[in-house]
Amino acid sequence: MTRSAAYVPDFNVQEEPRIAVLDITTEKCPMTFVRTRLALDGLPPGGLLAVRLKGEEPLKNISRSARALGHAILSDVPQPDGSVVLTLRKKQETPAS
Repeated sequence: MTRSAAYVPDFNVQEEPRIAVLDITTEKCPMTFVRTRLALDGLPPGGLLAVRLKGEEPLKNISRSARALGHAILSDVPQPDGSVVLTLRKKQETPAS
């Protein structure tokens, strides 16, 4: 009787999460959130999206709308060119009742 080796995952290996990137620096409201929403809809639950945007209005509107939909704002980092990179985590699916 032969024994086959079983796969044992290495839980010490940390994979970097993949981050989708969306540049909306040339978009105007309401298209800024429309494009952000479409990008979020294409991600798996818990997926990450880095949105590059320009201006206070898109930053405020996208942050508010994303939170209202249950997504998390992980960071907003100002860039040297005056844009901001807003990193979002898509909400996790909720189990059906």
